Amino acid sequence: MQRKVLVVEDETKIREIVKLYLERDGFLVYEASTGLEALEVFQEMEPDLVILDLMLPELSGEEVCSVIRSKWETPIIMLTAKTSEGDRVRGLQGGADDYVTKPFSPKELVARVNAVLRRNWGREQQELISGDEVIRVNQAKHEITIQGAEVALTPTEYRLLVLFLRNPGVVFSRSELAEHAFGWDYQGYEETIYVHIKNLRKKFEVHTTKAYITTVYGMGYKWVE
Repeated sequence: MQRKVLVVEDETKIREIVKLYLERDGFLVYEASTGLEALEVFQEMEPDLVILDLMLPELSGEEVCSVIRSKWETPIIMLTAKTSEGDRVRGLQGGADDYVTKPFSPKELVARVNAVLRRNWGREQQELISGDEVIRVNQAKHEITIQGAEVALTPTEYRLLVLFLRNPGVVFSRSELAEHAFGWDYQGYEETIYVHIKNLRKKFEVHTTKAYITTVYGMGYKWVE
């Protein structure tokens, strides 16, 4: 099945180059040049992944990402000229799955698209249960419930949760979690892991008082039932 990618970029040249390389790799590409147009195309075409520039007319990339994340778990790769660690952390904290800075290699961007999609497709047809059926993850349907209430997680948060549930009591370092979450090009992303862990904890706190993800100081994190 041909996978669909929405490219949101206000610079025509960049948008055309990205589209060209994606189409060469077999993707069906949709385009948007403003934040509002991005949301309209997204809802109409339901893409499998979004490449999202941060500096957009009408609505910023951060605002578009926030709207998408409020309802959908579609993977998002942010594309931006901002290169500081703080900008990258804020982008990932806002729900992005990857972060590519300008100038960039179109081939590398396509490779990142494929890597992100591989991490989010083809999950096992099984259900993971933690404790007294407090937390349930239906991997076939990509659904997560806590105390019976459905919880929306980003794809990165979902991958981390599944890893913890499959390995209760095992301590994972930040680099190990980053490699699992971001795949082949995880180096430099270790510092963002705490952001995703923090977000997971916040979402858990709404439904349960139990601290499932604990910090093992000097080593990393582990799941405690």
